[in-house]
Amino acid sequence: MSPPFSLGRRIFNLWPWSPLFLFGLWLAGLIAFATDIPSSLEDSTTHTDAIVVLTGGSERLEAGLALLRQGLAHKLFVSGVYRGIDVAELLRLARQKPDEVECCVVLGHAADNTIGNAAETAQWMKQEGYHSLRLVTGNYHMRRSLSEFRHAMPDVAIVAHPVFPDAVKRDQWWLWPGTAHLIISEYSKFLLGKLRQAAELQEELP
Repeated sequence: MSPPFSLGRRIFNLWPWSPLFLFGLWLAGLIAFATDIPSSLEDSTTHTDAIVVLTGGSERLEAGLALLRQGLAHKLFVSGVYRGIDVAELLRLARQKPDEVECCVVLGHAADNTIGNAAETAQWMKQEGYHSLRLVTGNYHMRRSLSEFRHAMPDVAIVAHPVFPDAVKRDQWWLWPGTAHLIISEYSKFLLGKLRQAAELQEELP
């Protein structure tokens, strides 16, 4: 039989990794993640080389087009557009007139998730020789998007431009099942993304 102090030492060595402790860490991270969701727009005036809109909500495209009309960038890149949709069709679906901005809108059709958004945007930015962008996406999606974009383009300056969907209830989000599920999903994907990024960086080491 192991001496009492030996058994106690084993329990002490194992307790930090118990399921309850890990759940507590995950929950604390979730609360911090939810608290960090933007509630307002911090920078609406900085000029960048490009505006990048991630598909997933009409508010995003409307915001991107408004920014382009304000002259805050040279071009608007829309990432994650369904194949077969061109600029004129996209503007029609967004109930926007194909006016002078049509010539400055570029569509990306390769992405089907946030990782793909970052990858195809990085390729387009390199082709254009651009070094700064304004990223337009939902406020709940912004932190994960910034993480993926900064990983894919570490040398590009990125200005966050969140939009605020009415269906996402940031305040007291835990009382709204739909919002709670969305934020938990975003947080889980954010954590998995960080683990993947760390592994990729480790592989790049000599």
